[in-house]
Amino acid sequence: MAKAGEPNGPSGTSVVSLKVTLRYTQPPVWRRLLVPGTVTLEDLHHAIQAVMGWDDSHLHLFEIDGQWYGPRGIVDDVADETSLTLNSLVKSGADRFGYTYDFGDDWEHLIVIEKRKPRPGDKPYPVCVAGKRNCPPDDCGGIPGYEHLLDILADPAHPEHAESVEWLGEGFDPEEFDIGNSNAALAARFR
Repeated sequence: MAKAGEPNGPSGTSVVSLKVTLRYTQPPVWRRLLVPGTVTLEDLHHAIQAVMGWDDSHLHLFEIDGQWYGPRGIVDDVADETSLTLNSLVKSGADRFGYTYDFGDDWEHLIVIEKRKPRPGDKPYPVCVAGKRNCPPDDCGGIPGYEHLLDILADPAHPEHAESVEWLGEGFDPEEFDIGNSNAALAARFR
């Protein structure tokens, strides 16, 4: 439901453009999303999981201006992620915030609020409009583990090569990004 002061499109809500970057990856892994301003942080969590290719099997938290938001009851002093919408963040003046997924691997993401505009037409949202590179697989050991995994995959003579290829599948390409797959994953979660 639209709040007072929001830009209004035909459906009565705004769309927020977000750039989600997986921190410490070189070259960077990132996605650009268009998301209704009315979505909560909980909804945004599900959108990030879909477009990054994570399997949502670990805990997560958002960090906004020193305050943590997440699912109720997971950690002390964490605000309820269902209580904050993107529109509220925009109104507060926030232009960037953090998202951490998997407290063991510590996949840290930087989320930049790029712009807010009226929602055009009846296009389904959220939608991924751009991105670069494949996301690391869950449970590979964070950034150091992923870098080690890439070294293994690049060396067919490495003793762990066959096992790693079997785990990931033959087609894993760290440079590949398929926007169609990202949007299919979003559609499966939101429609």
